[in-house]
Amino acid sequence: MRTGKTSIAHVLVIVQNLPVPLDRRVWLECQALTAAGYQVSVICPKGPGDPARQEIAGVRLYKYRPAREAKGLLGFVWEFVYSWVRTALLSLVVWGREPFQVMQACNPPDTYWALARLWRMRGVRFVFDQHDLNPELFLSRFGEPEGLAQRTQYEGLLWLERMTYRQADHVLSTNESYRAIAQRRGGKAPEDVTVVRSGPDTRRMRPIRPRGSGWRGGSTLLTYLGVMGPQDNVDVLLEVMDDLVHRRGRDDVRLALLGFGDCLADLKAECHVRGLDGHVLFTGRVGPAEIAEYLSSADIGLSPDRRTPLNDASTMNKAMEYMAYGLPAVSFDLTETRVSAGPSALYVPDGDVVAFADAVEELIDDPDRRVRMGELARHRVVADLDWRPQASAYVAAFDRVSGYVRTQPLPDLLPALVGPSPSTRYVEDQDPVVFRRFLRERGRLSRAHDLTA
Repeated sequence: MRTGKTSIAHVLVIVQNLPVPLDRRVWLECQALTAAGYQVSVICPKGPGDPARQEIAGVRLYKYRPAREAKGLLGFVWEFVYSWVRTALLSLVVWGREPFQVMQACNPPDTYWALARLWRMRGVRFVFDQHDLNPELFLSRFGEPEGLAQRTQYEGLLWLERMTYRQADHVLSTNESYRAIAQRRGGKAPEDVTVVRSGPDTRRMRPIRPRGSGWRGGSTLLTYLGVMGPQDNVDVLLEVMDDLVHRRGRDDVRLALLGFGDCLADLKAECHVRGLDGHVLFTGRVGPAEIAEYLSSADIGLSPDRRTPLNDASTMNKAMEYMAYGLPAVSFDLTETRVSAGPSALYVPDGDVVAFADAVEELIDDPDRRVRMGELARHRVVADLDWRPQASAYVAAFDRVSGYVRTQPLPDLLPALVGPSPSTRYVEDQDPVVFRRFLRERGRLSRAHDLTA
């Protein structure tokens, strides 16, 4: 650990999986660093319509055109090589504008240890922000490796992860399961791994008075928020809806699927084949305003992720986002989802679609239970999972890596990050009577509805 520095560092953050600020965790991290006095630059792929260079809230963004969608092993190799080279070139641009002292790489993929090794020659320290366990992702998608090709791919992923751990001066883990793997498989000392959960900023991510019932009509609204890839099991929700609507005759239920991903087109086609077009809405990519509208209007949040080596060890952001909006949830029984959601969700055996539909129907028919679970969800996410303490732990890790000596406590540096955005539509969740009434009537309220009456 470095000690004695009195000048703040410039941090370069590298993300390949999502654009920033769309990546909520990374954007919160950037805001925490800037609020604490660090200079922050980000290299990431462009989203639709994004400029190559921009500055948002003091964070400088350097973006490159993303690689074409990868297909097959060679496609993924090309995507990784292309993105790595574009990132490496942009890191030279960032350095030319202002040398950086710390580099943070967010996985997937586990390839930027090589770039960190090159920059170490200029004295740059390396922080690894581990968002995913790539060996577990392989096992979750393909099962235990069989044959030379699969064994080679799996061993290659383990080697890349091992090299990333080895190169890292500090590791940021999203939960205790990831932290244990960093120590066991990565050989990291306990003091070199910090848990920084992807908790929501609950002063901003909170229920609002929805604008109206809209598409849902008078039905119970279920919702899913997240990526729609092969490992996300969103097709399970179409099976659940098929069971509820066609087998159980529940014409009083609607499902809003918020997000995008590789499986979106296939999901839309399956929805049509199942005759669910009138009951399922695909929103596509959504921003914070749309998320707030839908999650404040919905009655139940759904987490269809099956138990796999990756899912069981991973914290599902959607679970905490449902909780931030006071939504009860239904989930397959996953270790880290239980850690996050606790009693604010119903858990069903892995892969049991009928049990999943049973749990959803149970909540549809029991509004009092939904209210109790919604209260528990909001209380738990505010008290235990909020981003503010995570931000302090995150910045403290960078102070340790950079050797910066802070002259005032971190909480005094973060009010600009955590203060609520002005909105007359926020629900007063500190008043139990008002909040309970909102939870009971949430989807049936219009913007003009007076919750305080």
